[in-house]
Amino acid sequence: MATAVALTESWYSSRMKILGIDIGGSALKGAPVDTKTGKLLGERYRVETPTRVSPKRMAEIVREIATHFKWRGPIGVGFPGVIQKGVVLTAANLDKDFIGINLEEFFGEATGCRVHALNDADAAGVAEMRFGAGKDHPGVVLLLTLGTGVGSALFYRGVLYPNTELGHLPIRGRDAEKLVAASVRKAKDLSWHVWGKHLDHYLAILEAILWPELIILGGGVSAKSDKFFKYLKRRTPIVPAEFLNEAGIVGAALAMAEHK
Repeated sequence: MATAVALTESWYSSRMKILGIDIGGSALKGAPVDTKTGKLLGERYRVETPTRVSPKRMAEIVREIATHFKWRGPIGVGFPGVIQKGVVLTAANLDKDFIGINLEEFFGEATGCRVHALNDADAAGVAEMRFGAGKDHPGVVLLLTLGTGVGSALFYRGVLYPNTELGHLPIRGRDAEKLVAASVRKAKDLSWHVWGKHLDHYLAILEAILWPELIILGGGVSAKSDKFFKYLKRRTPIVPAEFLNEAGIVGAALAMAEHK
């Protein structure tokens, strides 16, 4: 196998090859992406974060991922929280010290690369709308990522409405993600039937508010759609995400490619 070499940013940019990094509640994952096709250009590099890590440690992991790929080009980062102009405004499932940090500057200093940051579910949605389950859809599309928490991304005619954070919609006095996140099903050892019914109730509320024309369910649990889709009784067509656990990586890279 050919040895990887570090190349200049202009070389990567001209070929639209960008490093995508997906920050989750339990791991960071990254890989180079061909943004013309949405294909990963190497095997995902994953670093587990079983406990909440500090911003300093997170920056070290981001640098580790860039170093693993000998990266010198632009980087797109998906982060589980509200991001405006690169600045973290919420961090529900991560260290609260992230709030107020400009991730683009912070991770840029750690890697020596240009960085663009956005909400992680928004990143996943960008991937699904460009190359996946929502490709060419002309109407309202809602994507939900079911993992440690619940992320959301809303699109109209392919255009993203950023930072919707519908996982924090109050249901029965609690954030929705405390009832329907994939992590909750595992932690409480819920059957697929019970968890699916909780999820169906949540989707019914979102239907009544947003009237989506397509719902895409992502996160690792989407690979097991046969286990719980039969319990979802919505009027809206519901499909599993096509990119599965690669969506955040691909979408972060695509967002970086389109960032002005």
